[in-house]
Amino acid sequence: MKQRLITGVFAGAVFLGLCALGGWPYQLMLAAMALIGLYEFVKMTGAQPLGGTAILGYLSVLGFMIPWDLLEVKTWLSWEQGFWLILLAFLLVTVFSRNKHDIKTVALLFTGVIYIGMGFSYMGIARSAGDGHGLFWTFLLLCCIWGSDAGAYFVGRAIGRNKLWPAISPNKTIEGAAGGVLIAVVIALLFAFAGSDTLSMGRALLIGLSCAVMGQLGDLVQSAYKRVYDIKDSGSLLPGHGGILDRCDSWIIVFPFVHIVLLMPYY
Repeated sequence: MKQRLITGVFAGAVFLGLCALGGWPYQLMLAAMALIGLYEFVKMTGAQPLGGTAILGYLSVLGFMIPWDLLEVKTWLSWEQGFWLILLAFLLVTVFSRNKHDIKTVALLFTGVIYIGMGFSYMGIARSAGDGHGLFWTFLLLCCIWGSDAGAYFVGRAIGRNKLWPAISPNKTIEGAAGGVLIAVVIALLFAFAGSDTLSMGRALLIGLSCAVMGQLGDLVQSAYKRVYDIKDSGSLLPGHGGILDRCDSWIIVFPFVHIVLLMPYY
């Protein structure tokens, strides 16, 4: 527990400090987290983490993570075009490797690239929000996610009786999930009260619900594929906490979702 606490405080201080600083330091940290996350994903699937297909994955993730706004470069590809080109590159691997890297392997790695690359990319987009309140939006989402996690844990420990999804995550309860939703909504409404010029109560309610529900689903997604590969943690980078994907499983689902459903401002 002591090691877990020390790691959490140190990692949290570094992350929040660079988030507050913004700009290149924050973007470079996100890029490093995304690359480590994909490395964990590649190892988990049994592929060679430094093989040619994996390297294609790392390059693809870097493509997601380039902060075009900081470079003052207008992107010439849409998301859909970028996805298709990455998919084409992975499919061609099966041809040029003569099926040494077969369709199952490249399909898994393509999934990892989109899942991880988009997730961390949208964290950068939130920080660079076009309304000039990127730090507000980023802290809003993070606090809602953390509040939901804490609420689900403590409410579940206190009054949890009915299992939420025992086949995937046997310790989660319906009562805990409901407590997490309630805490996230309260936090979002407090942000709306403090920043009424930026966030309306109605939008805050929707964001709180989205963070709690999608965050908990993101955690279940991580639990589901770790169960398939029979592993406890995705990595060991953070002593007492596991890997990057273990700590960021909710984030990389929530941040894209709230942008895609138009609850967050873009550039």
